Amino acid sequence: MKDNKKPKITRPGTVEKIIKSPFPQEPEKAEIAVEGADHLYREIRIENTLEDKQGKKVKLKVGAQVDVTVEADPKDTIPKNASESS
Repeated sequence: MKDNKKPKITRPGTVEKIIKSPFPQEPEKAEIAVEGADHLYREIRIENTLEDKQGKKVKLKVGAQVDVTVEADPKDTIPKNASESS
């Protein structure tokens, strides 16, 4: 099996609010505060639909502790010291 390990970082977050959609065809959103992010950019909003181990649809609750992971293809990254000198 080929190792496709992508560079990634995971930060803790907390669900701060659930935003109901004004339109029935659009799903509600979960607003998540990401720890360690800049103050003005720390909240993200995602569709509030997840799947449990059995494949059932579930939703996040306000106050839920979550992990937010960002990963990228290796071809889309550069060594950190290279970006600091640009």
